[in-house]
Amino acid sequence: MRTLARATGLLGCVALAGYAATIILRDPTLHPSIPGMLIWFAGALLLHDLVLFPLHAAADRALTLLPATRVPLVNHVRVPLLGAGLTFLVFLPGIIRQGEPVVLGASGLGQEPFLARWLWLVLGMVAVSALVWVVRVTRRSAAGG
Repeated sequence: MRTLARATGLLGCVALAGYAATIILRDPTLHPSIPGMLIWFAGALLLHDLVLFPLHAAADRALTLLPATRVPLVNHVRVPLLGAGLTFLVFLPGIIRQGEPVVLGASGLGQEPFLARWLWLVLGMVAVSALVWVVRVTRRSAAGG
Protein backbone atom coordinates (compact mmCIF):
# COMPACT_ATOMS: atom_id res chain seq x y z
CA MET A 1 0.00 0.00 0.00
CA ARG A 2 2.85 2.35 0.85
CA THR A 3 4.50 1.70 -2.51
CA LEU A 4 1.27 2.49 -4.32
CA ALA A 5 0.95 5.79 -2.43
CA ARG A 6 4.53 6.73 -3.28
CA ALA A 7 4.07 5.81 -6.94
CA THR A 8 0.86 7.84 -7.08
CA GLY A 9 2.61 10.83 -5.50
CA LEU A 10 5.51 10.55 -7.92
CA LEU A 11 3.19 10.32 -10.92
CA GLY A 12 1.29 13.35 -9.64
CA CYS A 13 4.52 15.35 -9.39
CA VAL A 14 5.60 14.30 -12.89
CA ALA A 15 2.16 15.24 -14.26
CA LEU A 16 2.33 18.66 -12.57
CA ALA A 17 5.85 19.26 -13.93
CA GLY A 18 4.70 18.23 -17.41
CA TYR A 19 1.76 20.61 -17.21
CA ALA A 20 4.06 23.46 -16.14
CA ALA A 21 6.42 22.63 -19.02
CA THR A 22 3.57 22.79 -21.55
CA ILE A 23 2.58 26.22 -20.25
CA ILE A 24 6.15 27.47 -20.64
CA LEU A 25 6.59 25.96 -24.09
CA ARG A 26 3.30 27.45 -25.35
CA ASP A 27 4.30 30.99 -24.35
CA PRO A 28 6.80 32.42 -26.88
CA THR A 29 7.87 35.16 -24.47
CA LEU A 30 9.22 32.52 -22.05
CA HIS A 31 11.35 30.55 -24.53
CA PRO A 32 14.54 32.58 -23.93
CA SER A 33 14.32 31.83 -20.22
CA ILE A 34 14.29 28.02 -20.60
CA PRO A 35 18.12 27.57 -20.51
CA GLY A 36 18.35 29.88 -17.51
CA MET A 37 15.55 27.99 -15.81
CA LEU A 38 17.29 24.65 -16.42
CA ILE A 39 20.57 26.03 -15.05
CA TRP A 40 18.75 27.36 -11.97
CA PHE A 41 17.03 24.00 -11.46
CA ALA A 42 20.32 22.08 -11.75
CA GLY A 43 22.00 24.50 -9.34
CA ALA A 44 19.17 24.21 -6.83
CA LEU A 45 19.30 20.44 -7.07
CA LEU A 46 23.05 20.38 -6.45
CA LEU A 47 22.79 22.91 -3.63
CA HIS A 48 20.11 20.84 -1.94
CA ASP A 49 21.75 17.45 -2.40
CA LEU A 50 25.36 18.42 -1.75
CA VAL A 51 25.01 21.16 0.87
CA LEU A 52 21.61 21.54 2.49
CA PHE A 53 20.66 17.88 2.96
CA PRO A 54 23.95 16.90 4.67
CA LEU A 55 23.64 19.95 6.95
CA HIS A 56 20.04 19.05 7.75
CA ALA A 57 20.95 15.42 8.43
CA ALA A 58 23.85 16.41 10.70
CA ALA A 59 21.68 18.87 12.65
CA ASP A 60 18.94 16.27 13.03
CA ARG A 61 21.49 13.69 14.20
CA ALA A 62 22.79 16.19 16.76
CA LEU A 63 19.22 16.69 17.99
CA THR A 64 18.76 12.97 18.52
CA LEU A 65 21.95 12.92 20.59
CA LEU A 66 20.58 15.46 23.09
CA PRO A 67 20.41 14.15 26.64
CA ALA A 68 17.27 12.15 27.34
CA THR A 69 14.53 13.97 29.22
CA ARG A 70 11.17 12.82 30.54
CA VAL A 71 9.54 14.33 27.45
CA PRO A 72 11.66 14.06 24.28
CA LEU A 73 12.84 17.46 23.13
CA VAL A 74 13.59 16.51 19.52
CA ASN A 75 10.25 17.33 17.90
CA HIS A 76 9.87 20.50 19.97
CA VAL A 77 13.02 21.74 18.24
CA ARG A 78 12.34 20.23 14.80
CA VAL A 79 8.90 21.78 14.31
CA PRO A 80 9.85 25.44 14.89
CA LEU A 81 13.01 24.99 12.81
CA LEU A 82 10.99 23.53 9.96
CA GLY A 83 8.45 26.34 10.27
CA ALA A 84 11.23 28.93 10.30
CA GLY A 85 12.87 27.45 7.21
CA LEU A 86 9.67 27.13 5.21
CA THR A 87 8.40 30.61 6.07
CA PHE A 88 11.86 32.01 5.28
CA LEU A 89 11.62 30.52 1.80
CA VAL A 90 8.11 31.93 1.35
CA PHE A 91 9.00 35.43 2.56
CA LEU A 92 12.57 35.56 1.17
CA PRO A 93 11.77 37.95 -1.70
CA GLY A 94 10.18 40.37 0.77
CA ILE A 95 12.95 39.95 3.34
CA ILE A 96 15.70 40.73 0.82
CA ARG A 97 13.46 43.42 -0.75
CA GLN A 98 13.43 41.86 -4.19
CA GLY A 99 10.99 43.67 -6.45
CA GLU A 100 10.42 46.53 -4.02
CA PRO A 101 9.33 49.04 -6.70
CA VAL A 102 6.68 46.60 -7.98
CA VAL A 103 5.34 45.92 -4.48
CA LEU A 104 5.35 49.63 -3.68
CA GLY A 105 3.54 50.47 -6.91
CA ALA A 106 0.95 47.71 -6.51
CA SER A 107 0.19 48.09 -2.81
CA GLY A 108 1.57 51.45 -1.77
CA LEU A 109 3.50 49.65 0.99
CA GLY A 110 7.21 49.05 1.31
CA GLN A 111 8.96 45.82 2.25
CA GLU A 112 10.71 47.12 5.39
CA PRO A 113 8.57 45.18 7.88
CA PHE A 114 9.05 41.74 6.24
CA LEU A 115 12.20 40.78 8.16
CA ALA A 116 10.88 41.94 11.53
CA ARG A 117 7.55 40.20 10.98
CA TRP A 118 9.29 36.97 9.96
CA LEU A 119 11.48 37.13 13.07
CA TRP A 120 8.38 37.66 15.25
CA LEU A 121 6.72 34.71 13.56
CA VAL A 122 9.74 32.49 14.26
CA LEU A 123 9.87 33.72 17.85
CA GLY A 124 6.18 32.86 18.23
CA MET A 125 6.73 29.35 16.85
CA VAL A 126 9.64 28.77 19.23
CA ALA A 127 7.65 30.15 22.18
CA VAL A 128 4.61 27.98 21.45
CA SER A 129 6.80 24.90 21.04
CA ALA A 130 8.61 25.64 24.30
CA LEU A 131 5.30 26.21 26.09
CA VAL A 132 3.92 22.90 24.81
CA TRP A 133 7.09 21.13 25.98
CA VAL A 134 6.85 22.71 29.46
CA VAL A 135 3.17 21.72 29.72
CA ARG A 136 4.00 18.15 28.72
CA VAL A 137 6.86 17.96 31.25
CA THR A 138 4.64 19.41 33.98
CA ARG A 139 1.80 16.98 33.22
CA ARG A 140 4.15 14.01 33.22
CA SER A 141 5.72 15.11 36.52
CA ALA A 142 2.30 15.61 38.08
CA ALA A 143 1.20 12.16 36.89
CA GLY A 144 4.27 10.67 38.53
CA GLY A 145 5.64 9.23 35.33
